[in-house]
Order: sequence, then C-alpha cells, then structure tokens
Amino acid sequence: MRTVFVAALFALVASPGIAQTASGEIEKANQRFMDAFNSGDAATVGRLYTEQAVALPPEAEMIEGREAIQKFWQDAIDHGIKNLSLRSVRVDEYGGDTAREIGRFSLDAPASQDRTSKVDGKYVVVWRKSGGDWQLDSDIWNLTEPEPDVATGSSSSATPTTPAGSGTASPPE
Repeated sequence: MRTVFVAALFALVASPGIAQTASGEIEKANQRFMDAFNSGDAATVGRLYTEQAVALPPEAEMIEGREAIQKFWQDAIDHGIKNLSLRSVRVDEYGGDTAREIGRFSLDAPASQDRTSKVDGKYVVVWRKSGGDWQLDSDIWNLTEPEPDVATGSSSSATPTTPAGSGTASPPE
C-alpha cells in the first residue's frame, strides 16, 4: 500500500515537470523554426516536421510529407514572406510522445506598391516526439482579420493566404 501511495504521489509531483519539459522543448523547436525561416533556410524548417507530416494552410489544399512542406516554405520565403514570429499560448502533452500547441504568429508579407504589411494569425500544431526531438506532425493555421484603416475604411494590411497569391498559404505554427 505504501508503494502505491509513493508511486501516486510521485506521479502527481512529476506530471507538471513533464508538461513543462514538453513546453520548453517545443519553445526551443519554435525558435529553431523562426531562426531557420527568417534566415531563408527552408531545408532546416522542413526537417522540423515528421516524414508523414501534414500542413493545412488557409484557403489551400493539404500539403503532405516533409519534402512537400519544405517546398511550401521555400516558396513562401522566395515570395517575400519574412520576419516570422511564433508565440505559444498553450501546450498540452498527451502521453510521453504527443503534444498539442496553440499559439499566435505574425509575419511581414509583400503588399502592393513595393510595401510590406504585417499579418497576424493563430495556429494549432500536433507535435510528435521522435528520436528524442519534438517534430511538427499536423500544422494548421489561419489569419486574424486585419484592423481597418481609419483613413480609408479598408483593411490596413494585405492578408495573404498565399506567398505569391497562387494558392499556397502563409506560415503557421
């Protein structure tokens, strides 16, 4: 009986530490994602995904597999998407090798007349732990409606759903 009590007490005390570890490791992976993306390194971004990962960009078809996702991010970089910032709002761990992250992102996207506009959005990522590293397995995001421009009554930013306006979308996480 004492062994069961000690084991139960250990599980209660250890659980928050496990979640904090997943959260901390996912934050580090997000930092690697941002650093790689913002330096134009789509190959490193691609390696942060599992082999069978699926990305679900807004207003576009699903993108399946690490190689296709890497190409998607390379296209986004090539079309001028930059200054990606990711901020976790919540990380929940499900077992020892799966977690869900909910967060917000912002980035700069090309706009008309050689300008850029700030784009904000939110995302959900299902992470899988593989070989000791957390990797993105399912990545879905959407855009937050831009603030209206008081002077013109229109949106103050172009809301790209695509890096080139061609059916591929802007970043997650």
